[in-house]
Amino acid sequence: MRIHLLEALWEMPRSARELADHAGIPVDRLYYHLGQLERAGLIEIAEYRPLARGKVERVYAPSVTEPPGGAASPEEMVAFLGSMLDATRADIGAAWRSKQAGGRREVDVHRGALRLTDEALAELRGHIERLAARFGDRDAPGVWTRVVIALVDLQDRPSRDSAPPTTERSP
Repeated sequence: MRIHLLEALWEMPRSARELADHAGIPVDRLYYHLGQLERAGLIEIAEYRPLARGKVERVYAPSVTEPPGGAASPEEMVAFLGSMLDATRADIGAAWRSKQAGGRREVDVHRGALRLTDEALAELRGHIERLAARFGDRDAPGVWTRVVIALVDLQDRPSRDSAPPTTERSP
């Protein structure tokens, strides 16, 4: 049930009422599962949606998980990246199913390898941070869109005082 709820939230943020309708269970039974997911740090309240007569309802979304810090073990980093890839896989699957059912979802996947110096890598990171800041307003109108960018060196970087890298190409 909780996996089903997470998948529904990966598609788009939803209220408890919307999740209950989606899952086909009563709202009061759903709150137990939402509480468990919230305690586990997997979901969070994304917004409070106004209702009639001054009431509000909570809208849930998957937690925005920050990568582990610099002191993280390789296992912690791998676990974090694995969860990000699982969420991305679910996002792409949900978008594909929606397209097959006549919905309109956009999915763009780009994969490539670039040869980047330390300076070029720093510049690329700066561009990514500026784009995230520019488009990262959670209160802006529009469609929730997941963006996953991974910069992973495919070989060891030379130390700053070593000889220039060879022209050997990576596959």
